[in-house]
Amino acid sequence: MNDVSRVVIEGCAIATMDDALSEHSSGHIVIEGGAILAVGQGTAPALEPGIRRIDGSGCIATPGLINCHHHLYQWLTRGRAQQSNLFDWLTELYPIWAHIDEDMQSAAARAGLAALARSGCSTTTDHHYVFPHGAGDLLEAEVASARELGVRFHPCRGSMDLGKSRGGLPPDEVTEDRDEILAATERAIDAWHDPSPGSMLRIAVAPCSPFSVTAELMREAAALARERGVRLHTHLAETLEEQEFCRERFGVRPVEYLDDLGWLGNDVWLAHCVHLSSSEINRIAETGTGVAHCPTSNARLGVGIAPVPSLTSAGAPVGLGVDGAASNEGGELGPEIRQALLVARIAGGPAALTARGALALATRGGARCLGRDEIGSLEPTMQADVALWRLDDLGHTGISDPVAALVFGPPRPVELLLVQGRAVVEGGRLATGDESSIAADLDKATRRLLDSG
Repeated sequence: MNDVSRVVIEGCAIATMDDALSEHSSGHIVIEGGAILAVGQGTAPALEPGIRRIDGSGCIATPGLINCHHHLYQWLTRGRAQQSNLFDWLTELYPIWAHIDEDMQSAAARAGLAALARSGCSTTTDHHYVFPHGAGDLLEAEVASARELGVRFHPCRGSMDLGKSRGGLPPDEVTEDRDEILAATERAIDAWHDPSPGSMLRIAVAPCSPFSVTAELMREAAALARERGVRLHTHLAETLEEQEFCRERFGVRPVEYLDDLGWLGNDVWLAHCVHLSSSEINRIAETGTGVAHCPTSNARLGVGIAPVPSLTSAGAPVGLGVDGAASNEGGELGPEIRQALLVARIAGGPAALTARGALALATRGGARCLGRDEIGSLEPTMQADVALWRLDDLGHTGISDPVAALVFGPPRPVELLLVQGRAVVEGGRLATGDESSIAADLDKATRRLLDSG
């Protein structure tokens, strides 16, 4: 299939996720040269021979899903600190992460990206902030993995410079010098950032969190990002412990702290934002700051439920995030759509979030967070990032609304995932890598990491 320049998918339901939220009960998608040429109801128009036609009967097509927050390296440490809050969880894992090297990072990245792709994710970020001395080029390892598997990638050059000896949470041995961080971040931008439309690779600048990064690094990182025209990302307002840390150290709540540093704006997206006041919600929205909602991770760590309906009602861009596989052992984006719907309803009742609203978080909302106006919907000229989901199986048959079937029904692997028109998943299986060897490499890397500690 990867040698065919024009592809037609037809006979499927289509949720375009365009501005009008247009849907087709039995429609077609025409793809040419990595972009969408046409979308509409009924069969595709007559086209010349040599075109691959895909029968989408029994399926729904959506935009490829967009993962706005992740930590790929954490695939190496799943299942640990099972009853811990965030700070205790981090305290247990920091010393293990201090032994990660380039080969381990590669194995973790390939496993994490493969799992995301099989769950319908065509675009993902990664927030990597642990760089042990002598570990090799960890960012390059995951960039190479994303290129190999064919997913659209937004790696964030993370950092920590506030160690325990200076009042931070992480041990000093997993922090870096501020000048080294800024220089390494510039090198990453120079080496990999592609700002062109349709880009498969963009870099963001991402100091880790208020309890692991100095205010000086936050300011200088923001200045660097804006000078170079790249986006900014960090964790914020995830836990009550973080809120208390900010009050004690800075005299303000986390959102005000970030605002004082010039870190709110339409070139910024934040992970979590669970503990927000109404005025903070409005401030995030009026500045155009994005939020990556990570419902499963937030539940796993018991931190609370982000006020997603209030954020979206105020106009803030909100996308979905898997977060690290050590706080979301599933590591897949597709199930987060259902999880987002359910936790919103636990907090706000059955009308808090609709099935289409939840799907929007994983598609057009994620595109807004990442500053991408050419992905996140199925319409002519958009990138051909398409997820085709089978709904004629036992778990979904009989739900007459295909979007409801997808969102409320049991999670399953995507049937077909195209990224820029190229098949990454076919028949529910990874098409760009061998799943068995990826799993075996992950197992070896995990054992080696745990032995090294």
